[in-house]
Amino acid sequence: MASPIKNVVVVGASGNVGKEVARELVKAGFNVTAFSREGSTATFPENVAVKKVDYESVESLTSSLEGQDAVVSTIATVAIGSQKRLIDAAVAAKVKRYISSEFGVNSRVLGDAPIGKILRGKVEVLDYAIEKSKENPWFTWNGVSSGLFFDWGLRVGSVGFNKDTKTAIIYDSGNEPFQASNLDFIGRAIAAILSQPEKTANQYLSIASFNPSQNQILKFVEEETGEKWKVEHASTDEQEKIGLEKLSKGDFSAFSNFLRKHIFTDGAGRAVKGEGSANGLLGLQEDDLATTLREWLRT
Repeated sequence: MASPIKNVVVVGASGNVGKEVARELVKAGFNVTAFSREGSTATFPENVAVKKVDYESVESLTSSLEGQDAVVSTIATVAIGSQKRLIDAAVAAKVKRYISSEFGVNSRVLGDAPIGKILRGKVEVLDYAIEKSKENPWFTWNGVSSGLFFDWGLRVGSVGFNKDTKTAIIYDSGNEPFQASNLDFIGRAIAAILSQPEKTANQYLSIASFNPSQNQILKFVEEETGEKWKVEHASTDEQEKIGLEKLSKGDFSAFSNFLRKHIFTDGAGRAVKGEGSANGLLGLQEDDLATTLREWLRT
């Protein structure tokens, strides 16, 4: 039987996903350390130790990882390349589990889709972790796909709904269900993965708080506010064209356009249910969509 995982490093713990992951790990009883660059003024959740590291040095990272059981990387896509050094250091320090910075969409099923060009770094990093695991059987890995960051996306408008103006952008028919997770749900999933190291080793796991459609969200917010919202209809094909034009100019904000194409297009099949969902394996109960939407409308 594998020894339990207790000491966990979270990389990127000052970010949107990282903060929630660190908080949920602390709640679950793990000893959590956040890595931070020298000179960084980032703040971290309560009861999280902070260690300054040099991400450019495998030797420095290895020394900082001594005694740690797991690393959870929530590094943003733009910094994804530094993960290979982190993986090398984790292997050298005999860390048992590495959770790669995946989250968001499932990077294992992108094929030749344009969104894959932007996420290629994530694919290569996870491939690298898998390769290292084969070479060092005690070193295990996970990738976690959580779909759209739902509660955060409501706040920043990436889901397409604006509660202040009572407006919504509906892509294609609006009937396509899509994978979505609240940030604290992602944190609970990471805690569940690390609490069951043998059961979860070397797996790519897809989770979801729920799988709503845009029209389902629209129906609820209109009923809850007692008002008809102004709806703009848009095409995911057009979003893809806009994204390709941006990408041709080196503008990586094209990701949001490609993401809309990827999840909202009719027939996309991005919902995560039944055997495709790791919720059951991890013992996770889905969040309540109505509760999440009510909280957003109230704040």
